Amino acid sequence: MSAPAHSDDNHAVDPVDEVVPLMPVVLPIVGAVLMFLLAFIAVSMA
Repeated sequence: MSAPAHSDDNHAVDPVDEVVPLMPVVLPIVGAVLMFLLAFIAVSMA
C-alpha cells in the first residue's frame, strides 16, 4: 500500500501574508491621516 499523495495546493491563505507587501504604502498614508486628525483636534481645542 502506498501513502496518499499530499498536495499543498489547498493550504489556507494567511491574511498577514496578504497585507505585508502593502505596508510600505499603507503605513505612511495612515500616519499622515493620523497626524492630520491629531493636529485638527489640537487646533479645534485651542
